[in-house]
Amino acid sequence: MSKRFSGERIVVTGSGRGLGFAFAERLCREGASVIVAEIDAALGAAAEAKLKAAGYDARFVQTDISSEASVAAMAAEAAKGCDGIHGVVANAGWANNVGGKHYDEITPEVWDRMMAINVRGTWLTIRALGPKMRNGGSIVTVSSDTIYWGPPRLLHYVTSKSAIVGMTRSLAREFGERMIRVNCLLPGLTMGEATKDIPQDRWNDYASRAILKRTQQPDDLDGVVVFLMSDDSKFITAQTLAVDGGFSMH
Repeated sequence: MSKRFSGERIVVTGSGRGLGFAFAERLCREGASVIVAEIDAALGAAAEAKLKAAGYDARFVQTDISSEASVAAMAAEAAKGCDGIHGVVANAGWANNVGGKHYDEITPEVWDRMMAINVRGTWLTIRALGPKMRNGGSIVTVSSDTIYWGPPRLLHYVTSKSAIVGMTRSLAREFGERMIRVNCLLPGLTMGEATKDIPQDRWNDYASRAILKRTQQPDDLDGVVVFLMSDDSKFITAQTLAVDGGFSMH
């Protein structure tokens, strides 16, 4: 396999497990030096150990994306030992066990927490890392295909993920003068640690309504991140790309 990111530093938030770890591992395989920015110390340390055991260049930095100070400290650490960060995958967010409440049952406290992590956290991440990036790099934000089909009892989550799409478009214009691309990945329902408790009937329903009728796996998405990080997408910016087997169309 080619090492297209050899010598490049890439930050992946929320990469202690699940999709984030899949992104980090694939970018490492492609030669990148990856910063594993993860709030859970045990998960982050285990991810770093696993990547290093495979011979990859990876470093865990504990990061709470909802905290300005934590994100700033991570950005400073990420920039050490390189002449500028090549890429950022702003993957971290709150998605586990957030559904089930009607719009009038969601508490203001839960609503605010969702926005603090998913929206403010994505912005804080890019705000801190953007100035440390080299011109010509790439930022990938992570939203959700739920913004296209609006599932019920997930209003706060869908709203937060919709905000990331708008954020991506405005950021793309601001970063464009530095030839830094900003695009948004919209995963569908993907098998992993974060979704292991989802009832089987929901998996079956999702697969039955998609065009490609099978359960989505993390490796259905990691190649898309590689594409968006690489020069293969050097003239693509401000775009949203749903990867969900054709469940949603837009």
